[in-house]
Amino acid sequence: MPIPTPWIAAALLPLSCGVFAAQNTCSTASGPAVTPVMELYTSEGCSSCPPADKWLSSLKGSGMVVQAFHVGYWDYIGWVDRFAAPAYTRRQHEVAARNGLRSVYTPQAVLNGKDLPAWGPRPPGGKEPARAAIVLTQLGSDQFEAVVTPVAERQLSPSWAAYWTITEHGHNSKVQAGENAGTFLKHDFVVRQYTPAGEYPTQGTTPQKLVFRSIAATPGHERQVNLVVFDPKTGKTLQAVSLQCPA
Repeated sequence: MPIPTPWIAAALLPLSCGVFAAQNTCSTASGPAVTPVMELYTSEGCSSCPPADKWLSSLKGSGMVVQAFHVGYWDYIGWVDRFAAPAYTRRQHEVAARNGLRSVYTPQAVLNGKDLPAWGPRPPGGKEPARAAIVLTQLGSDQFEAVVTPVAERQLSPSWAAYWTITEHGHNSKVQAGENAGTFLKHDFVVRQYTPAGEYPTQGTTPQKLVFRSIAATPGHERQVNLVVFDPKTGKTLQAVSLQCPA
């Protein structure tokens, strides 16, 4: 049984959209190898971040799950990053703690849960055998369902955890103050929603269903629905998928 919390329970409420699914099926299934997960912690108020943002955009088509988490702890300099959220900063602190880092910083790249100080050029593709299989399906315009199944011959740790993100391409800002004043910034893979999906005990190959209700899509911006399954102790990616459905 999942570790219960009220907000996790709300995220996992059963949904019924059979008619939509039958007529507009959009789904993806993970492969035998771990899909790499790249996280970038960035800020529009950080002068060293634009090169990292540009590098992240180059990962389009890489087959990775890519996520740009904007943090707000540089807002005090004079420019408020409209894409930042306290939850993203909390996640960065969690990542830092798992990596034994004394503090957080930007830009910070994280590959499969591990700090990646040298973030360029394009990192190698994943070849490590997956420890979980994921099938992700769109149930409605903003409703998604995933089935996570542990791989029998590669047992997980005693428990596994997961989180959802919504990422979008093609955002930009004309920065008016702070370290990047006067700069026109372009962003892809911008995290617009981050929702932890709970922690679950490993019970052989028993599948676990996760249901997610996303925020509405932003017109004019391609979006990806991502699910990352990871080891809650180390943060290591066990498997991940990214789904992009027609608007």
